[in-house]
Amino acid sequence: PISHAVTGGTLSIDAAHALRTGLGDIDTVVTGPVLADALAGLLADAAAMDVDQLLKRARQTRDSLDEAGIRVREQKAWDDRYLRIWTLNTGQVRIDGLFPAEQGEFIKATFDSLTSPRRGGVRFVDTERAAWAKRVKNDPRNTSQITCDGFLDLLKAGTTINPNEMLGGRRPAVQILTTTATTARPAAPTGPAAADDILICLPGQTGHGYIEGNNAPVSPETIERLICDSGRVDITVDEFNRPLDLGHEQRLFNRAQRQALAARDGGCRWPGCDRPPAFTEAHHIEHWLRDHGRTDINHGILLCPAHHLLLHNQHWQIFENTGRYWLRPPTTIDPGQ
Repeated sequence: PISHAVTGGTLSIDAAHALRTGLGDIDTVVTGPVLADALAGLLADAAAMDVDQLLKRARQTRDSLDEAGIRVREQKAWDDRYLRIWTLNTGQVRIDGLFPAEQGEFIKATFDSLTSPRRGGVRFVDTERAAWAKRVKNDPRNTSQITCDGFLDLLKAGTTINPNEMLGGRRPAVQILTTTATTARPAAPTGPAAADDILICLPGQTGHGYIEGNNAPVSPETIERLICDSGRVDITVDEFNRPLDLGHEQRLFNRAQRQALAARDGGCRWPGCDRPPAFTEAHHIEHWLRDHGRTDINHGILLCPAHHLLLHNQHWQIFENTGRYWLRPPTTIDPGQ
């Protein structure tokens, strides 16, 4: 009947495909005559429906004919679920997944809530929600980038809240491998730094590093940003790349300090940003190399990943003076600073 309707010009090829897909195959439960009767009713109504509506109606018809098959298809959807992650030869990481309806719609709803102001979502009457929607609309990132960053925010928040149950107590970490020329370590400061000293821009560090297991080089700015929140292990090697000394791991902010920073900052401290503490990283105001990575809470500040990246890559500076925090732009943005 579907073929006759197509050749007779009363049914499009797309509509025919929708009917065929929605109704599925003949089996022991839904016999040929039963399926033919259902199809006759669908063909009579097809002219008043678009392809999506026709597919939905055909699927609903099939489900009503074979309710036992719903459980079979549901179980198959769960059995077919997967999430694959692999690294491309550029060093970028690709993710591909397939989820059953229950999980998939939850994922969609989560990211709809992140990006709805960009896609004509609901209008908010509440002042705070309306302000949030305006910030999302004005965000310089495109919608796909907001979705990508939101996915990382949720992963970080989830692994931080309950690492013992989710990951056996092991926090996910990125290990950075770097090489550097043998130089004398700068002397530790003997007293508190003056405001003018804090404001002095460091020249750009030379060299680069690698994320362990990935062949794409990363810049010194990326290394510094990751060290801010994760610490480092120094490995000294000779000119033949033979390890000479393995330093001790330096953690910049422990759990109690992160809680104190969260209570004090309430989230990302970048002007106009509303990211909560769970979606932030601890930035070390004192440069890890220049200032020996002091862990005083007043030398730490919470920044969301996007603003943390902006600060390091564009060489913004944050400094503290008598409990107040100041943000200083680079000369490329404000020559007078």
